[in-house]
Amino acid sequence: MPDPARRPDQTFMFREAAEAAAAVARLLDANRPAVASLAAELRADPPRAVVTCARGSSDHAATYAKYLIETGAGVLTASAAMSVSSVYEARQDLEGVLFLAISQSGRSPDLLAAARAARDAGARIVALVNDETAPLAGLAHVTLPLHAGPERSVAATKSFITALAAIAQLVAGWTRDAVLEQALDALPAQLAEAWALDWTCAVPHLLHAQSLYVLGRGVGFATAQEAALKFKETCGLHAEGFSAAEVLHGPMALVDKSFPVLMFAQGDATEESVAGLADQLRTRGAQVLLAGAARPGALPSVVAHPTLQPLLLIQSFYRLANALSLARGLDPDNPPHLRKVTETV
Repeated sequence: MPDPARRPDQTFMFREAAEAAAAVARLLDANRPAVASLAAELRADPPRAVVTCARGSSDHAATYAKYLIETGAGVLTASAAMSVSSVYEARQDLEGVLFLAISQSGRSPDLLAAARAARDAGARIVALVNDETAPLAGLAHVTLPLHAGPERSVAATKSFITALAAIAQLVAGWTRDAVLEQALDALPAQLAEAWALDWTCAVPHLLHAQSLYVLGRGVGFATAQEAALKFKETCGLHAEGFSAAEVLHGPMALVDKSFPVLMFAQGDATEESVAGLADQLRTRGAQVLLAGAARPGALPSVVAHPTLQPLLLIQSFYRLANALSLARGLDPDNPPHLRKVTETV
């Protein structure tokens, strides 16, 4: 049973999320040579497509990768349906494809089956994995460790943030984006700043909620997906992550008076559409919590390179999710029916 006297800073989730800044600093420094080498290879021999392979929080990181790769490198990027290889044992032509496998544990059977099948089909396997001794690392042509360190809480936090940082570092090197590379140097300090921000004003709005939407757009869509998952895992709260554009196509019908909506924005071409939707939702009476946009009443956020703002927003969110979980009488470290390594076949 959860301890009602337990302070928010006593959970593993809190302590591990607080380590994200240091973990990202380690990753950026340690992976720099390998990223530079891989980036040069990708420029010399560009893949005809990129296939991402992941589940859970790692699959949300793959969404982030899709936006960065398609907008930065101009290479079609799609998510693998792992059952195609792990259940149906279908053969695919992946010659000339970059297969990006993302995993905290690197041990799920279906992930390994998909990576093995992709390698046999001619793909170049790049693994982003937190456990360098995992079988996934053994299957990869190139491994980029996440350097997050052990996570004892079932809910992934710092390993998700390091996965996004690894993707940003790779795409910045691949596309020779000097501005993004310079912004990455400032990221660890900004993550520490984001962790210190207070979003607890949102707790009363969500304490007794039963359902909510989490919305983002572009590179911020990945963090909307991740936040929705964390609401489910740690807070027992039914949450759905949508694109701020997609929510208009059907899901909007559920939004009425007092329906909670958490929205993430970043300072790029999507900001005005997200902020405009926030205004529209408020006219319906929804309880809108907006972060990342310069609007009155918005949750506090750190101004940064738009590509990196989602990492800062999810860092602040993790602190909120941890506090909300405890306020709802739950244990964020041990969600019911879940464990750290999910062995999907």
